[in-house]
Amino acid sequence: MAKVAFLGLGVMGYPMAGHLKNKGGHDVTVYNRTTPKAEKWVAQHGGKSAKTPKEAAVGQDFVMACVGNDNDLREVMLGANGAFEGMKKGAVLVDHTTASAEIARELYAAAKKNSFEFVDAPVSGGQAGAENGALTVMCGGDAEPFGRAEKVIAAYAKACNLMGSPGSGQLAKMVNQICIAGLVQGLSEGLHFAQKAGLDIEKLIATISKGAAQSWQMENRYKTMAAGKFDFGFAVDWMRKDLDICLGEARKNGAHLPATALVDQFYSEVQKMGGKRWDTSSLIARLNR
Repeated sequence: MAKVAFLGLGVMGYPMAGHLKNKGGHDVTVYNRTTPKAEKWVAQHGGKSAKTPKEAAVGQDFVMACVGNDNDLREVMLGANGAFEGMKKGAVLVDHTTASAEIARELYAAAKKNSFEFVDAPVSGGQAGAENGALTVMCGGDAEPFGRAEKVIAAYAKACNLMGSPGSGQLAKMVNQICIAGLVQGLSEGLHFAQKAGLDIEKLIATISKGAAQSWQMENRYKTMAAGKFDFGFAVDWMRKDLDICLGEARKNGAHLPATALVDQFYSEVQKMGGKRWDTSSLIARLNR
């Protein structure tokens, strides 16, 4: 058992913190910008809540975070009453936010100056993965603190790997989102074509999902995509935030991402259709307009 703080109780953080308490058996203190959410979590799972990130971080062995973006991270970590003000020497800060590699390296350097550790650890698996404790975690940082953190992360992960130096976890998550963007567009076009061609969607997927076209998206989203239902999963707004990070990093490292840039624009069309909170599989909606 470890003493753990969890900062950020959104659709991902709320169940992740729950797994730390119930599955991991850890002593958990939570913080959320909206206090009622933290109070609800404590009522459901036990543990404690704190009024500030600093208060949550005091005396903890590990501080986990899952917030919105780079600016949110700076505020929660480095701002007034931020976690950095409360963390003890030798503690490990694990950031599950999908953010830039730049902020990961910045926080790593700041943590080192303050004599504690930092691991960037974005996750993949969506809301369902968080709720089922089956996330994939991509980490960047030093091997020793990663080894310690991995045992705690196990409460909500099916896979957790150290990808390399600080920022490498975020870079790996960018690759994940780049691959998903192209895949969802391909699946959308395939299903759209099948509907126009009058094919039986169930028979079609039962056949091609056993071959080279198979994917997680196909297995888990084809029914709802064909039915035009998108009220679940990873929101379009979040995907556009992630793709903006990918495209920004590509401009720095010289990578060419023409398909990713195109799919990002397709998602902007979905947003204009009223789909800001629709699941990312809603790319098919713009084809079926």
